[in-house]
Amino acid sequence: MEERKKLTIPDLWDMVARGEKITFLTAYDYPTALLEDRAGVDMILVGDSAAMCMLGHKTTLPATMDFMVTITAAVSRAVTRAFVVGDMPYMSYQPSDEIAIKNAGRFIAEGGADAVKLEGGARAAERVEAIVRAGIPVMGHIGLTPQAASLIGGLKAQGRSAQTAKQLIEDAKTLEEAGAFAILLEAIPARVAELIVKRAKVPILGIGSGPACHGQLLIVHDILSLFEAFTPKFVKRYADVASVMRQAFEAYVREVKEGVFPGPEHTYKIPKEEWEALLRLLGEDAG
Repeated sequence: MEERKKLTIPDLWDMVARGEKITFLTAYDYPTALLEDRAGVDMILVGDSAAMCMLGHKTTLPATMDFMVTITAAVSRAVTRAFVVGDMPYMSYQPSDEIAIKNAGRFIAEGGADAVKLEGGARAAERVEAIVRAGIPVMGHIGLTPQAASLIGGLKAQGRSAQTAKQLIEDAKTLEEAGAFAILLEAIPARVAELIVKRAKVPILGIGSGPACHGQLLIVHDILSLFEAFTPKFVKRYADVASVMRQAFEAYVREVKEGVFPGPEHTYKIPKEEWEALLRLLGEDAG
């Protein structure tokens, strides 16, 4: 089998330099990450969206550090090529530089991640700088930042006025100056994203932010039709895996109820002589 080189930050920068788009998907478990890596996905985000997609919460806020580190480690064990980014959950970095560095370090040391991501523009720049200074790569995240949903007016597009768009452009510059190796733009107008891309000296990834971004991110449960609570405007469903799974479950229930499964091909057999020996041991008639 051909050896697959693990992607690094310089590799991602090289992709941008030669105009190659970066592919970016979320994953929260070993088997999903394994398939994404084999499919050629360049970057995998172990997002705090797992709190919603995997645990059924209504927001991302209940995700804990222990939970995020555990699923990040599962994803990291699956990949040989993709660049893995661990998503720092709510209140894992906001309180202080010390807490931020300690928790970011857990993603690298325990989770096997290649970098961490945290939300916020200018308000997060101090934390980004501190984590980077500690030797840990950081991806910034601006626009729709779910951890601050109550502050930005809910889970809706951002930067749709001249003033808020200007703030996003300034936030991207601030994060870049703080040392972020890349910035994720979520749910902002495509023309605003294009302005950010033109001004940026680091890779700009987008989720719902138009085609000008250097790469695109989507939530894996969205593209597979496995998340039904809501569907953002920017999502494209690439497969209806939910229907396939439901049909399989229904077929299993039907065959068990009808006595079709398990059949002879699904059962183990004891050799005839051993069966007869067992019956003698039990004092039962072999006939």
